[in-house]
Amino acid sequence: MKASGLLSILTFSEKRKDILFLLQENPRTLSDIKDYFDVRSPEILPRLKEMEAANLIVRQEGMYRLAPLGKVSAIYYKPLLDTLTAIEANEIFWREHDLAAIPEILLNRIQELKECRVVRDEQEHIYDTHKAFKDNILSSTNFYGFSSIFLPSHPQMFLELARKNIPVSIIVTPNVFFKIKSEHSAEIEEFLKFKHAGFYVYDNAKIAFVVTDCFLSLSLFFKNGTFDPRNDLIGFDSSSIKWGEDLFKYYKENSIEIKNL
Repeated sequence: MKASGLLSILTFSEKRKDILFLLQENPRTLSDIKDYFDVRSPEILPRLKEMEAANLIVRQEGMYRLAPLGKVSAIYYKPLLDTLTAIEANEIFWREHDLAAIPEILLNRIQELKECRVVRDEQEHIYDTHKAFKDNILSSTNFYGFSSIFLPSHPQMFLELARKNIPVSIIVTPNVFFKIKSEHSAEIEEFLKFKHAGFYVYDNAKIAFVVTDCFLSLSLFFKNGTFDPRNDLIGFDSSSIKWGEDLFKYYKENSIEIKNL
């Protein structure tokens, strides 16, 4: 479909798009707009006139403000841009992995992950990467995680967090649960004694993630069904963390709590 009309006005010019969102915040004078973009009148006036002609903005008493159509456009255009930004920023990650484990309601909020970036564990730096991950966890004041894979170091790490009075909730799949139960029963039995510790089993899901008050780390399976241990989607902003918390709540609500072994 060929872009035309309002669509072309907004998509074919970064400046017009930025003016739309600037005026969404507050009406501005021409001087305000020039100062914001650090430009001269000949550079910005044509963009303003184009937007006036498209009924996106109006000039009243020396102030530029959004017209009714501009207000509607700003409301719906921003989420679209954020969604495209979130996808394009990590396009290979989203394209190569199985997204079935992400519930539709959260996949529809993928724009909240626009600040996330993929961190790859290169073989020669894998120790440094693991240390950075563990340091981030140890500096957190809460910990929520889901794992469909078994790592021998995890039970002890969960226990260390619980011993430090950090609220910890872990969800695992049945296979991981039985592996932990058979090989790390002592750690889990002690873990379950803490009131601020939770242990749950979810039927099955091809995903692994951690969310704390500091960061979100998301790992997925490749489309062929194998787990990708080297590429994690990491975010430290509040939107990414909130998204991760809601992902954890989704799985917790559909899990069985384990109170003792």
